[in-house]
Amino acid sequence: MKKYTITALALFIFVFITGCSQRDSNEVVVYVSEDQVFSEPIIDDFEADTGIKVMAVYDTEETKGTGVMNRLIAEKDNPQADVYWANEPIRAIVLKQKGISEKYYSPNSDGIPANFKDLQGYWTGFSARARVLVVSADEESPASILAYIDENWRSKGVVANPLFGTTTSWVAALFSIWDEDKAGSFMEKMKQNGTKMSTSNGESTMLVANKEFVFSLVDSDDATNAIRDGKPVRQVYPDQEEGGLGCLVLPNATVLIKGGPNPENGRKFIDYVLSSQTERKLAFADCAQIPLHEGVETPDDVIRIEELRTIQVDFEVVAKKLQEIQPYLKEWVGY
Repeated sequence: MKKYTITALALFIFVFITGCSQRDSNEVVVYVSEDQVFSEPIIDDFEADTGIKVMAVYDTEETKGTGVMNRLIAEKDNPQADVYWANEPIRAIVLKQKGISEKYYSPNSDGIPANFKDLQGYWTGFSARARVLVVSADEESPASILAYIDENWRSKGVVANPLFGTTTSWVAALFSIWDEDKAGSFMEKMKQNGTKMSTSNGESTMLVANKEFVFSLVDSDDATNAIRDGKPVRQVYPDQEEGGLGCLVLPNATVLIKGGPNPENGRKFIDYVLSSQTERKLAFADCAQIPLHEGVETPDDVIRIEELRTIQVDFEVVAKKLQEIQPYLKEWVGY
């Protein structure tokens, strides 16, 4: 079945020309922050399985994670999308706070742990990335994020710029579970211990693979794909000991948009991506994402959620902290 993938500009032209006329009842408009290379095959399968046409608007690399979210905010009084597929829950929470999302309890959300979904039904998580240590294959490996402040690992660690991406969410999570003094002290000790800053998780992974550093905290898909590509690195899930902090897990999130043109098809799309079958597909894809339903089959290099000790965070609090610590992070980075 032919799929209709359009840019944000093309969608604007489409809406302008058609005005307020009724859209085809056999379609759904989905704004997507997850990488197109991973989300598009799922959308293809949804079309083939349901016969519903998908008009997908993807974030560009330049506006990663913020472009379509900002469009949703701008369209609040005249919604054009039915569903937002976020690549992490923080932006889903922003939409909830701004009154852009609508409650929807999908039957396929049953079995997803409570900390990975909004208990009021405004967003539901699925298929997650973990924040893991990627370590040089022929070096002793740290087992905790505390290696960043351990004298034994001085000048051996690198971390992506905390003003961007999942590193920001990780720092905000630390500020949400530790008091401000402890979290701030950890960040300052990272600097004092010679931690270097890279531009991205991908660059951090390559710096470790090239033996310029021994370890870095990155997303599990970065580490897994480096290993699959034959790079000389290993992946370590941090702080897994009894009573340990655990590692941060960041799921994708689905959001039903309030007042969207095709709400029933929007709900069907959400049901589809929250299914165990979709989580299995994303586990075996190159994004190597972790299913949140227990018992979903995964490849050998993707851990099952029930085997993983995770940091128990309230994403609402993390979202709030993320905004609060922006001035501090700019100062930490040196902007």
